[in-house]
Formats: sequence, structure tokens, C-alpha cells
Amino acid sequence: MRNFALTGAAGFVAPRHFRAIRDTGNRLVAAVDPHDSVGGLDHYSFDVRFFTEIERFDRYLEKLRRMGEDAKVHYLTVCSPNYLHDAHCRLGLRIKADVICEKPVVINPWNLDALEELQDESGHRVWTILHLRAHDKLIALRDEIAAEAKGSKHDVVLTYVTARGPWYDVSWKGQLEKSGGIPTNIGIHFFDLLLWMFGSVEEAQVHVSESRRMAGYLELERARVRWFLSVNAGDLPQAAAAGAKSTFRSIAVDGTEVEFSDGFDDLHTRVYAMTLAGKGFGLREARPSIELVHRLRGAPVSLGSGLHHPLLT
Repeated sequence: MRNFALTGAAGFVAPRHFRAIRDTGNRLVAAVDPHDSVGGLDHYSFDVRFFTEIERFDRYLEKLRRMGEDAKVHYLTVCSPNYLHDAHCRLGLRIKADVICEKPVVINPWNLDALEELQDESGHRVWTILHLRAHDKLIALRDEIAAEAKGSKHDVVLTYVTARGPWYDVSWKGQLEKSGGIPTNIGIHFFDLLLWMFGSVEEAQVHVSESRRMAGYLELERARVRWFLSVNAGDLPQAAAAGAKSTFRSIAVDGTEVEFSDGFDDLHTRVYAMTLAGKGFGLREARPSIELVHRLRGAPVSLGSGLHHPLLT
């Protein structure tokens, strides 16, 4: 049994990590969040030390480290806001723990360089949650594509709309310097999927770049991709009502929908199991998508070559 600590305990994604830690047979010993709405911890354990100040949390983890192997934290899970990931990964390496960080590991590519150096110095690793790579149907599709003759290209249309109210713009998610904007905050795992499945980037265009929606075109080794990301309810194909389904996720390859709506419930747990076995996704795997979204954030907006997403026509 390994000991875990966690940053960002009050966040939306934290329960997936609580469950993954428990379901892989491990123990959460400490958690931190400036917000104290963390009663959900009691669904998993009554023995988690909770802090609202990162300094006191840091001090406690250092105390555990000095108490020996049975007490020390072996893994620090990072699911705090994006702009804090880098600092919290450094904290984990500093206390001689491996880190499991939600995506994106960092917002800017040059922060990866520094983390790689710290990995080497500490002897510990930073892992990340690229959960779509663990989805059975997507693994099967990737294997099919990898077996095809080189030079063939697929036509791909990616659409992801997840409606968010005005709170989104006020929170850290709506602030470019804290979230990385739409392509980083809601698109990073889809861009990772595309690069993992269809190869590296040959061309990148941005057709729309707004605070709540973004669209463009990618030419990859094995695909021509028209993509669209939005948090606007008006971009949903169905009418949005409070409490009803407010997300639309679609990837079509050569006109055929890739159905992967099911199978999401245990993906975090599956990635944890892979990571604990030393077969998870590290900084090397995270780098291509982080470099791509950084490129998209700085790309000029143009109508480009006419390879527009259908929602733009």
C-alpha cells in the first residue's frame, strides 16, 4: 500500500482521483485546498489530514518524509488549477515523491524543460492523466490506423461543446494566464488523442479564437482535422436546460462517428494502475499536445484554406 497526498481537493475532478487511489488499493493521507467544501472526502476515508494553506500542507508532508518509509508520501496527486500544476509538481519532487498530475501538466512548454531537470535531480517522476489513451475503443482504432500503409490520410472532424454559465468567465478557468484558454483547459486531452492517434503536426490554422470558443484546422501525418471547441450553450446541437445534458462530444473519421461515450467511468483508475506499474504517461508523452496548444494560442486568426469546421459554415 502506497501513501498519497493531493492538491485541489475541492475541485471538480478530485473525486475521480479519490476513487482511483482507493480502488488501486492505496491510501490518501493528506489533502489541501483553499476552499473547505471537501466533505466528499468522507466517502473515501475518515483519516485524511486536510489543510487550507499550502505552506502547512508542505510542512506536514516534509514531516512525514522524515518519519520513514511507512509514513512518507509516495505519490502527490495534483488536481489544482492549471497555473499551479508546475509549482505543485515541484513540491512533490522536493519531498521525494512521484507526482500524478492532471492535464495539462503545465501551460507553457518551457516549464516542461525545468520539470525534466528536476526529475533527474530528484530521481522521481512526474506522470499525467492522458485518460483517452486508456479507452479500449480508442486503443483499437489507433491500432487499426497504425497498421495502414504510410501516406494515407483520414478526414477527421472533432467537435467538443461543454456548456458553462457566466461563472466560468469569472473563475480561473476563464483567465487565459491561469487556464491557458479554451484549447488548453477543455481541449488538451482531445489534442493529445489526435496526435497519439494520427501523428505529429505538419500544419496548424486557427479560424476562430475567442474567450469561449475556438476552431481551426490541423494537418497531421495521417489526418486532416477540422476542430471546434466551445463552452457556449448556443453551440450545442440540442437545446440546453439547467440540469440536463449540456455536453456534446464527437469525433468523426471519414464521415463515420467514433462512438466512445461509454467506458469513461474507470479511466482514471486504469491510468493510476498503469502508472503504479511504471507504465503510465510521463512528460515525454505530455509534451506534443502542450506544444501544440501553446502554438494555437499564439497563431494568427485567418479563414485559411477553407478547411473549416461545419459549425463555422
